[in-house]
Amino acid sequence: MTGTARVRRTSTRLADGRELIYFDDSEPYVSGGATRRLDDPRPLPHRFADVVGPDGTTRPATAPEMRYDVLTGEWVPMASHRMNRTFLPPADANPLAPARPGAAYSDGEIPDTDYDVVVFENRFPSLVAVPGVPDQVTHLDGEELWPTRPASGRCEVICFSPDPSGSLAGVGTRRMRTVIEAWADRTAALGQLPGVEQVFCFENRGKEIGVTLHHPHGQIYAYPYLAPRTATMLRQARAHREHTGGNLLRDVLEAELRAGRRVVAESEHWAAYVPAAARWPVEIHLAPRRDVPDLPALTDAERADLARLYLRVLQAGDRFFTHPEGSRHAGEPITLPYIAAWHQAPVREGREDLRLHLQLFSVLRAPGKLKYLAGSESGMGAWISDTTPERIADRWREVVSDDVEEPGA
Repeated sequence: MTGTARVRRTSTRLADGRELIYFDDSEPYVSGGATRRLDDPRPLPHRFADVVGPDGTTRPATAPEMRYDVLTGEWVPMASHRMNRTFLPPADANPLAPARPGAAYSDGEIPDTDYDVVVFENRFPSLVAVPGVPDQVTHLDGEELWPTRPASGRCEVICFSPDPSGSLAGVGTRRMRTVIEAWADRTAALGQLPGVEQVFCFENRGKEIGVTLHHPHGQIYAYPYLAPRTATMLRQARAHREHTGGNLLRDVLEAELRAGRRVVAESEHWAAYVPAAARWPVEIHLAPRRDVPDLPALTDAERADLARLYLRVLQAGDRFFTHPEGSRHAGEPITLPYIAAWHQAPVREGREDLRLHLQLFSVLRAPGKLKYLAGSESGMGAWISDTTPERIADRWREVVSDDVEEPGA
C-alpha cells in the first residue's frame, strides 16, 4: 500500500525481461483479493540477448550512445533504434490497450484484460543501461573534443486508463490520485538507480505534438545527466540565492500571488498561474505552496489536493479553444494538444535550490493554427511570443471550473 490513497503495487516481468508494474485502486485488486495477470506468453527474445548481424555474425547487445556537444555543454543521445517503434497503429493493434478477453494474445504490452494504472519499461528506449557495458567516457574518432558515453538510464511508459479513447482529463479524482502515486513511486525508485541524475515525468498529448500512440499515457525518463532546462534553472536559482538569499522558484510563486494578475486558480496547497514571461500561446504552471523538491516529498494532503486542481486545469484546457463560426462544429470545444512537464529537483545536485512545479503548454495558438518554431526560436533559441501572458491568464480564468467533472456524472 502507498499512503492513505489505497493503491496496491504489483511488479512483474514481461517476456523480454522488462519490468511492468500495476498500480491498482479498485477491488478486488487493491485489497489483494485478486491479482492482475503477471505472465507474458509472447515469444519475445530477451531485450539484452545477443544480436545476429546482417553478415550472420552474432554480437553482444550494445548500448545506445550519447555524444557531448562542446558548443552547448549538452549530452545528445543517439537513439537510432527508435526509428522502428510503433507508429499510429490500428485500433486492434494498440500496444497500450489491455488484452482482449478470450482473444489470442497479440503483441500488446499489458498482459491483463483490464488495469487501473500501469507502468512498464519502454520497448524502444532512448536511454537504457545494458548489463556489462560500463558507463565510461570515450572519444569519437580519438578526438578529445568529442566525448561519448553509453546513453544509460531508463525510459518508462505510464498508462493512465485502459480506455483507448479516454484522456487523463477524464479519469476522475480517484484515478488521478493513483497516477500521482505512480509518479511518486517511480521518481523515488528511478532516483536510486546507479548513474541517474534526474527523473522527469511528462505527458505528450495530441497529433500536433507528434504523438504516435493516442492511448492516454505519459512517460518517465531517468537521465544520466542534468537536462538542459534543469541545468539552466539551477544556474539561475544559484545566482538568485547568492544575490538575494532567497529560493528563486518560491520567490516567483510569491510574486505571482502578490500580483494576482496571472493567477488562474488556487487551492489549499497549490496555485496555478501563467508565468510572467510565458513563451507558449497556451501555458500554465502548477506549484505547491510549500517548498517541495519532488513528487515523493508531497504529503498525502498535498497529493489529494493536486489531483483535484490538476484535473480542473486539464478540463479547462479542453475548453480553451472552440471551433470557429461557420465551421462544421462551430462553438464546440477543441481537444487541446499539450505537453505536461513535471520539473523536479535533481537526484543529488541542487536539491536545495530547485522546487517541484508543473509546466503545461500547447503549440496551438488558435483553432487550426500552430506555433511553429521558426528561425529565431529554432536557430538562435531567441523566443518570440505571439500573445501576452495576461491574455492567456484571462482565457484560463474564463474556462476553469471551480470543481472537477467526474466520469459518469
